[in-house]
Amino acid sequence: MTQAYKTATGEPPASAALAARRPYLVALALALGAAISLGLARFSYALLLPPMRLDLDWSYFLAGSMNTANALGYFIGALSMPALMRRWRAQTPLVGGALLAGVVLMLSGLVVDATVLLLLRVLAGIASACIFIAGGVLAARLGALHPDRAGLLIGIYYGGTGAGISVAALLVPRVLASAAGAAHPWQWAWVALGALCLAATVAMALVAARIDGAPAAPGAHGQFRIGPFAFGLAGYLMFGVGYIAYMTFVIALLKEQGMGAATITWFYAALGMAVMASSRIWAGMLDRFKGGQSMAILNALLGLATILPALTAWPPLVFLSGMMFGAIFLSVVASTTALVRHNLPAHAWSGGISAFTTVFAFGQIIGPAVIGKIADGPGGLQRGLIYSALALLVGALLASRQRALD
Repeated sequence: MTQAYKTATGEPPASAALAARRPYLVALALALGAAISLGLARFSYALLLPPMRLDLDWSYFLAGSMNTANALGYFIGALSMPALMRRWRAQTPLVGGALLAGVVLMLSGLVVDATVLLLLRVLAGIASACIFIAGGVLAARLGALHPDRAGLLIGIYYGGTGAGISVAALLVPRVLASAAGAAHPWQWAWVALGALCLAATVAMALVAARIDGAPAAPGAHGQFRIGPFAFGLAGYLMFGVGYIAYMTFVIALLKEQGMGAATITWFYAALGMAVMASSRIWAGMLDRFKGGQSMAILNALLGLATILPALTAWPPLVFLSGMMFGAIFLSVVASTTALVRHNLPAHAWSGGISAFTTVFAFGQIIGPAVIGKIADGPGGLQRGLIYSALALLVGALLASRQRALD
């Protein structure tokens, strides 16, 4: 198996030994990158949006613009990654992005000016893209070493986001309660999240160094052509538009509907735990389908999960929505990695993953501000989530047209 790894990637067997012998350990270490990139640096904002909006007197448009700024940074990072991946090993943007994310989150706890916070959210987005794309490339290479378990190993990586969400769901309310007498209690939560990012970076870096991260060969990124993947890219764009509004505004909606703080904590923690379980739920489907079928099915189910809180405040259905959403949304991301892995040679994977991440980021730029603007009008957040669900259903229709390449 080690010799096969050397043949596929050129990595000497000695440095590949851990990835060959202990693939689940390596996948779990890489999953810390996903936890930092999305679980802590991005989705924790949903927990902090209500206290920040109340304290700083923000509109939903401005609150949503914070995630638009984050998505803009993600877009910039995604555009930069092909050049970075040609120049350095994948571990460099992975670890460097994680360090930047930790520092930026801590700095977010030192300011109150909206313009500065927007800039910090841009930097956090750049860091997230570097981490997520580099980690995705490493996870795909790990999957190539263990093709019979590739879907599960890739799913474990993306499922790390759920660990970040669950930890944030348990950490943020406790920090807010402890800092209740401070001028801006939410600032302490940002500092705590940043410190947690830095600690996770150390643990991740020690293991991630033991997998092939060789720079992409010259011209490898150019071998990804948009045309054959047009429907998959379009479906993923609509996923970016639709899913991010749920992750931005669902906590604010639950507070408006009168759900208690403890119940909201368990709702978000349950969502995160469902993300971690998703690697098992959908691994077989990701291995089986070679075209856009997986993305289409997952987008359609996600649209159903998104619309439920807009139609009812009944806690059992709200919790069902959160657990469905958590069990699905990162698997849509994993489906693009699987699509690239099934249809491109290994040396073009980083180019394919970067292209999908770029359209994903562009969709996220559109989503939060537009849905926030809708939420400021008649119908409020419920109406905004209905529009998000419609975007996801359109994404399902587009993805269903994506065919496997010969």
